[in-house]
Amino acid sequence: MAHCSLASVVVVLALLLPVSNFVAAEAASIVKPAQAGAYVPPEQCDAKCSYRCSETHHRKPCMFFCNKCCAECHCVPSGTYGNKDECPCYRDWKTKEGNPKCP
Repeated sequence: MAHCSLASVVVVLALLLPVSNFVAAEAASIVKPAQAGAYVPPEQCDAKCSYRCSETHHRKPCMFFCNKCCAECHCVPSGTYGNKDECPCYRDWKTKEGNPKCP
């Protein structure tokens, strides 16, 4: 009898494990696109950077570095200023002098 119930538990766990992994994977994929600063495909970098740099008087260097950062990090923070915590790679990329590389 003990072998029967142990076998039943093993079978039930074997059936539930893939379901729980599927639910966890599905939940992770639902959260990511909703986050600000989500993945930006390379072909959208110019449009995202155009908005990001729209309020600066230094548009040309802003666009250059924003596109460079977008190509490397696949992310552009929302808004025209700040919000760099949305994109850790964008936030943490520094110049040799230690200043932020990405606008």
